[in-house]
Amino acid sequence: MGNSAITTYGNRQNWATLPLRALLVQRKDTNQPSLPLLGVNLHTGVSLRTSDDGRPAPSEDLSSYKVVSSGNIIMNRLGKPHGSVGMSDHDGITSPAYWVMEVDELVAYPRFMHHLLRSRHMIAEYERLGKNQPPNQFDISWEAFRAIVLPIPCVEEQRRIADFLDAEIARINRLASAQQLLLDRLKERRAAGVVAAVSGSCHAERRPSSLAWLETVPEAWHEVRLGLLARMGSGHTPSRSRPDWWVDCSIPWITTGEVKQIRDDRIEELYETREMISELGLVNSAAELHPAGTVVLCRTASAGYSAIMGMEMATSQDFVTWTCGPRLNPYYLLWCLRAMRPDLLGRLAMGSTHKTIYVPDLQMLRVPLPPLDEQRKIVDEIREQNTRIDRLADVIKTKLELLVERRQALITAAVTGQFDVSSASGREVGV
Repeated sequence: MGNSAITTYGNRQNWATLPLRALLVQRKDTNQPSLPLLGVNLHTGVSLRTSDDGRPAPSEDLSSYKVVSSGNIIMNRLGKPHGSVGMSDHDGITSPAYWVMEVDELVAYPRFMHHLLRSRHMIAEYERLGKNQPPNQFDISWEAFRAIVLPIPCVEEQRRIADFLDAEIARINRLASAQQLLLDRLKERRAAGVVAAVSGSCHAERRPSSLAWLETVPEAWHEVRLGLLARMGSGHTPSRSRPDWWVDCSIPWITTGEVKQIRDDRIEELYETREMISELGLVNSAAELHPAGTVVLCRTASAGYSAIMGMEMATSQDFVTWTCGPRLNPYYLLWCLRAMRPDLLGRLAMGSTHKTIYVPDLQMLRVPLPPLDEQRKIVDEIREQNTRIDRLADVIKTKLELLVERRQALITAAVTGQFDVSSASGREVGV
């Protein structure tokens, strides 16, 4: 075993040591395009592919895809983080770039191999053996993988370990699902609270709203076209083809690289930007700086997501901007836009694959308009509510992280023989 990461855990149970080539053989059968598509990832292992799973679309011609039988192991040897490996419970086909491995059941139990190959020390070994293949690829050779030597118990002990881990992981997953459900409920409460606040739900006298995203508004409020309250603008994407047009400046420039920040409802103001405009170039006549406090809404990529500029910035053409007049608080507008996000996406966003909201549609947006003092109170109310929800969400996220860590530590301890699963069954195991 040399000085590999696997030696960290030793061989406490004095199991026989075997190379992976004694346990697994690679399959390369193809030409079964009618079988269901299978994928593999770090979090769930092997699963049936769906059209909306967020993965790259499969090839139109599936004849070169590899055939997988139930009990086979699928592994994606490329990419980082490593660990996209697992046993399939289905017959199907998978990407030609993946390894499909058949387990020799005379010496190995498939479910044990599933847990072993996904354990912490094996992932460390993949990282040690992986070779950098730009761009952003880390390739493990088949010869290096199959040469990995491991302590391997007898098949009956493998079966006991796999049964123990299946039961314990199912229990941990149930706990994690319950915590995730709480997170989802908090997200729903946050969204409902924003809608309630910008609709003036505390007012007694109300009337039906003509806005598609609100049922009622206070009797005294107006519903005003946004163009009468704020100056609408659009961005510009710099040209890389005319260096002579570039200007020598350092202007923060919002791009779709800020999508992560825009998606996070905790974030109201954008300060950090992915790149400065001087690195890309900007046509002189198209340069437009928007002042701090400008509201931005993404039309493409993360269509419908919004934020406020915390400093003077320029924008790409993927955004529209609103500079608010004296009757409209920009933070109140921000929460109106976030409250109407489902309506924007469902009613205005066009395109089956890449959603886009077009500028003429945004020019017709209308918002409920309370007095300016009440707008400020609504903003403060939303912030206080979100702060309370954030504190609860942080506690739940910490619990989820601990469950993930617990699951991984348990797998690694079991497959390396750090405890006897026969005596551990039915009680909490310290790892």
